[in-house]
Amino acid sequence: MSFDSIPILDLSLAKDPATKPEFLNQLRHALLEVGFLYLKNYGISEELTQAVIKEGVAFFDLPMEEKLNIEMQNAPSFLGYSRLNAEITAHSTDHREQIDLSTDHPVRSPSQPLYRNLFAPTQWPSPQHLPNFKPTFSNYITRMGEISIYFTSLIAEAIGLEGSAFEKYFDKIQQHKLKIVKYPDLKELGLWKEGDEVTEGQGVGPHKDSMFTSYLLQVTGHKGLQVQNLRGQWINCPPIDGTLVVAIGQGMEALTQGVCMSTTHRVLSPSPGSGARFSVPFFQGVSLDTEFDELNEVGVGNIPEEIKEMRRQIVARNGGRLDDVEFTFKSGGSARTLGEATLRNRIKSHPDVGERWYPEILKDIRAQQKREKEEAERKANASGSVKVESNTPVVGVGKAVEAH
Repeated sequence: MSFDSIPILDLSLAKDPATKPEFLNQLRHALLEVGFLYLKNYGISEELTQAVIKEGVAFFDLPMEEKLNIEMQNAPSFLGYSRLNAEITAHSTDHREQIDLSTDHPVRSPSQPLYRNLFAPTQWPSPQHLPNFKPTFSNYITRMGEISIYFTSLIAEAIGLEGSAFEKYFDKIQQHKLKIVKYPDLKELGLWKEGDEVTEGQGVGPHKDSMFTSYLLQVTGHKGLQVQNLRGQWINCPPIDGTLVVAIGQGMEALTQGVCMSTTHRVLSPSPGSGARFSVPFFQGVSLDTEFDELNEVGVGNIPEEIKEMRRQIVARNGGRLDDVEFTFKSGGSARTLGEATLRNRIKSHPDVGERWYPEILKDIRAQQKREKEEAERKANASGSVKVESNTPVVGVGKAVEAH
């Protein structure tokens, strides 16, 4: 039987030698069977958490003119403000408004690879309007970066490796990213009116996170985040006070030869009249210079055979792996490095930025998407068309992105 709930782990257990083995057992279960978990007592003060919430929600109340001053289209870094409905996931529009922030880096030099455009100064809102915004989120990104590196060392120990196994995949000054996201409800979006049947709206389409780990602060009490289990069923992941939701990314799955599970998830738009859902996902960075051949052939070393066998038994017990997103972080594609793959994924998600800064790559992506669509239609016609129910897995309709 595949999972039907998301486990809750207490990080304080990992810091006590007497309880650390228990924590690592719980973490191993979450990694191999779920790919998602709640984390409590994670080390961020309530004062900082409340400041993040206050400043994050206040951003969306800024005049549109101020938000457009730091619009994502202004720079090739994919950092900055995105208008409502500006992003695409699983070939459909995401009904969300957001700002992407990052660890600040200098602008790319001409001698560096093109994907180094992703390292750049963040477009911050004006301190005249939000004087505490930059210091609050700079502090939060720094603290979450430290927590994520520590948590990754625990992942290594949970699967039988040295705690330092992942360290070579982090830069000396590692870039981490963060989003602040607003999901308007269906009524505000104009997708529902009095007397209509309530349907599902896409806050974010089915996807997997792209790198190692991500950490979601669910600000409001809305349900909406859903995780897909091995049988293709959608499992609710509602907010729990005092926790972050941790997701395992495709980079982690690739690096551990499939032992750590990267799980498909999505966000549904809030129900009519329930108000906007707000969330703050943090995305742990890794070195974008890492090559896929290194990830797939060398990786973090030899994971004990008994751990690999545990994972094989889980998949076999559930009749194989079923989820909505094809695994894309692998060698043999158009990208040689994590940086190249990440850049292409960002262009797919934000074609408006691609049009302005990366037109040739966007052209290539669209040609590839056309070929994939034609191939899918050819296979469907050959096998006979069938109606696909809403919870039936459809391989390949999503991608690796940064969302929540």
